[in-house]
Amino acid sequence: MIKKKVAMVGAFAVGKTSLVQRFVRSIFSEKYHTTIGVKIDQKELVVNNVDVTLLLWDIHGEDDFMKIKPTYLIGSSGYFLVADGTRSDTYETAIKLHEMTSSVTKNAPFILLVNKADLRDIWEITETQLETLKNQGWKIIYTSAKTGDNVEEAFVELTKKMLQNQ
Repeated sequence: MIKKKVAMVGAFAVGKTSLVQRFVRSIFSEKYHTTIGVKIDQKELVVNNVDVTLLLWDIHGEDDFMKIKPTYLIGSSGYFLVADGTRSDTYETAIKLHEMTSSVTKNAPFILLVNKADLRDIWEITETQLETLKNQGWKIIYTSAKTGDNVEEAFVELTKKMLQNQ
């Protein structure tokens, strides 16, 4: 059994905890739960005939008052940058956090998750912004913790990238 640490990184209230809960327990709650520090969950899965245990580090959201501690990221084999499609400022936060996270994790594989795909008609993050990142080689997946759209696929995709990277 291979163990891989995965960090969930993003702004405050983008859905990091909801994505983890959807993936690990197949549940979604409308109630907002603020993450204080870091919450760790795990899930076992088989990817490319390899048994993998993902240790999911759900790190508190970054905002003007609370910054992510680089020490939470040490040892991560991969990470998700999470943005809320309905809030353009979370896109900027994700890009800023990518620089720090990439440095601490020594360029570990990552995927940008643009969450709240179920609210696509009110997104503030534009296709132009996302195309710019795609042209730079970023993998972007549109997810919805509420409906479950692309959540499992995102975790499997990152796991494949981490296995290729070892």
